[in-house]
Amino acid sequence: MTQKDQADIISKYIEAYNHFDIDGMAGCLHDDVIFENISGGKTGLKTEGLEAFKTQADTAAAYFSSRHQAVNQWIFSDESVTVSISYEAVLATDLPNGMEKGSKLSLKGESEFTFSDGKIIRITDRS
Repeated sequence: MTQKDQADIISKYIEAYNHFDIDGMAGCLHDDVIFENISGGKTGLKTEGLEAFKTQADTAAAYFSSRHQAVNQWIFSDESVTVSISYEAVLATDLPNGMEKGSKLSLKGESEFTFSDGKIIRITDRS
């Protein structure tokens, strides 16, 4: 798989994410996908398998009225692709941590993508 192929799949995945297109995101993913979100060095969420990913993605989408990831940098290695991300979102609902509906989130982080059989098999988000 070429770097261009990997970048195209990641770009398609992020575009689908930005448009709340869960099926579009899932189309980029391997059936055995593992998704992991790490914040402050601690794993906050981990899913295994495409169905678990889709369930989590549906739940997460309901929290936002808008969201947008933009890639700032691409780093290709033999094993994976890491992208530096700027993330902005607007909450659609109040959250248990005290953040209120309409609040704007702005974060920077990185996502590491690993591939198998021409699809994303692992996503590790770090912020």
